[in-house]
Amino acid sequence: MTKALKEILERVGRWPEKVQAEAVQTLLTIEERGTGIYHVSDGEWADMQEGITQADQGKFVSDKVVAKANTRLGL
Repeated sequence: MTKALKEILERVGRWPEKVQAEAVQTLLTIEERGTGIYHVSDGEWADMQEGITQADQGKFVSDKVVAKANTRLGL
């Protein structure tokens, strides 16, 4: 472990709980890049389930909406 990492980890315990949780998520994301495995959050999982439900019900975005989004994103 590098000296800089060790020093910041010693300070993390004094951070607010919300900031500590964000730091954990950031470190997990960095770790996952090395393993090639991505673990979705509960919110992401819920969003995916909602999307699947909508698809099963035949609810899709129009081609016009997709084209507009693609233009906005430069695709």
